[in-house]
Amino acid sequence: MLKQVPISILMAVYNTDFAATKRAIDSVINQDFQDFELIIIDDGSKENNRESLMKYIEAHEDRLCYIRHSNRGQAASINRGVLNSVGTYITILDSDDEYKPNHLSSCLREMKSADLICSTSETIVETPEDYFVPDRNDLSKQIHLDEATLFGTLFGLREVFLNLPFRDGFAADSDFFERARSIYRVKKVDLRTYIYYRNNPNSTCSQVKLQQLLEAGS
Repeated sequence: MLKQVPISILMAVYNTDFAATKRAIDSVINQDFQDFELIIIDDGSKENNRESLMKYIEAHEDRLCYIRHSNRGQAASINRGVLNSVGTYITILDSDDEYKPNHLSSCLREMKSADLICSTSETIVETPEDYFVPDRNDLSKQIHLDEATLFGTLFGLREVFLNLPFRDGFAADSDFFERARSIYRVKKVDLRTYIYYRNNPNSTCSQVKLQQLLEAGS
């Protein structure tokens, strides 16, 4: 029988540079709350220096679990991680972001009055415009990241993630949070214990914004 833990952390990896993934893993290992499992779901990566990743996972295999499948997308990868998790609570960490040392403990304190939370982030940007992302309800409009829902800041009861699998598409995190709102106790909290590297040109939001610029110039 697998050891029960309070928190399962899910990280989907797809061609992420190993240095960024190591930074993310290290931020979990260095949490001030240590009773967790980290499940890494490799979404069919070909270019993320898998040898280095596997060596690092083996060095911490008492806390880390590795799963690999063909490329299916972030939503399907996280859903698979949910099914393989054992934690009372589930949260997510993007493979190129990181936690502050008090992230898990801060989220846990918020669960006294909620089944699911999302939180504000400390966001690393290159330009002030990077604080804004396309509105899921109208892609021609921009909203500040503080108004958005980020995959990595979701933290909630395992039951919520089991009952409401993520759906493919842009803003799958916001879609999940809105569906949960009609069933569970949900809230947005101002923690800023999640460090979001918005300056990644390969992120989904960056790609959508680039497409908008290309369409505007055509």
